Amino acid sequence: MKNVRNKVPTLLLIIVLVGFPQISESIFTPVLPNISSNLNVTAATSQLTMSIYFIAFAIGVLFWGLLSDKIGRRNAMLSGIIVYLVGNIALLISPNFNYLLLARFIQAFGASVGSVVTQTIMRESFSGISGAKIFSKVGAAMALSPAFGPLIGGVIQTYLGYRNVFSFLIVMAVSVLLYSYYRLPETIDEKNISHTPLLQITWKLLKDPVVWGYGILIGGINGILFGYYSEAPFIFMNHFHYSSIQYGSLGMTLAIASILGALLVNILIKYLRPEIIALIGLSFSSFSGLLLLLSLNLDQSVLMVVGFFLIFLGLNTTLPIALNLALKGYEDVIGSASGLFSFGYYLVVSLLTYLVSFIHNGTIWSLPIFIFVISLIMLLIYLPISKGKNELIED
Repeated sequence: MKNVRNKVPTLLLIIVLVGFPQISESIFTPVLPNISSNLNVTAATSQLTMSIYFIAFAIGVLFWGLLSDKIGRRNAMLSGIIVYLVGNIALLISPNFNYLLLARFIQAFGASVGSVVTQTIMRESFSGISGAKIFSKVGAAMALSPAFGPLIGGVIQTYLGYRNVFSFLIVMAVSVLLYSYYRLPETIDEKNISHTPLLQITWKLLKDPVVWGYGILIGGINGILFGYYSEAPFIFMNHFHYSSIQYGSLGMTLAIASILGALLVNILIKYLRPEIIALIGLSFSSFSGLLLLLSLNLDQSVLMVVGFFLIFLGLNTTLPIALNLALKGYEDVIGSASGLFSFGYYLVVSLLTYLVSFIHNGTIWSLPIFIFVISLIMLLIYLPISKGKNELIED
């Protein structure tokens, strides 16, 4: 337990903690058609497992963010992972779809600790240029980890049946719990924690237009990502007749996009203001979304794969910048501020994933239209913020 006595966690541990909630969400995507058929629900109804995940996630990030200020980052993290484990066990033994939704809620509530508390730990441990670089690497992991989910889910479903996907999640939960117990340090500094009332912090965040802007950006980008994972299996498996494993392997395309996005941030941050880098990423994703729409009449799966790759390359260039800059100036209330901020943007994610299920019509058009419209809205909202003077200060 040597690392527990250190104040700064390792990059690998951070990636594991921020990644397991993402895998837990996206591993469901290749099994959605099987859930639909085996539990006798419609495709749109099966997609509720995605939107319920983010509703619970939104509630969870608020709860764990506030709790981490009271009992510490380490204790909050360990508690959340235990709840996550309970949810995975409940998924495995769920007898019908309603119980499955309840178990999915518990799972997501616990998993949310990996998002909000990890981001809090990162903001406490890293800042300035080093913070931007760490967030770019972790931002890549946040996009990379859900890319592995569909492949893992597809392989397990093909050879072991979809219920064993839940068994895999139980094993993963136990592994993350043990790793965190032995390696996660306590990063909270009691001397730097403000006892500002929660209502006052909330009001300050609500009055801050920059917080609103970055909240919409982060929520929109994650909404697009998980909207894709919600709708893509029906496009590629039902329309283009991909197998579960073939569809799962498409996640590697998004993984490459996330890695390239992180590399671009690490290169461009030396020459450009972070706000400009974020603006470039949003502009590129909006333009790529337009190109994807224009190519749909050709009805070629390879064009859709290329289009989604370009879109997520742009979004993964923007995301780490948004995560790093969102709460600058809130360091003394970072736990509570992170919880409130994450609660807000995960409400956006849950709304957008529900919107994807609402507009599902069995064609290949709904998802590209959704992505283009959301990307364009984010670009228009971010334009005023990108002109600001909020520059990183080198350590």
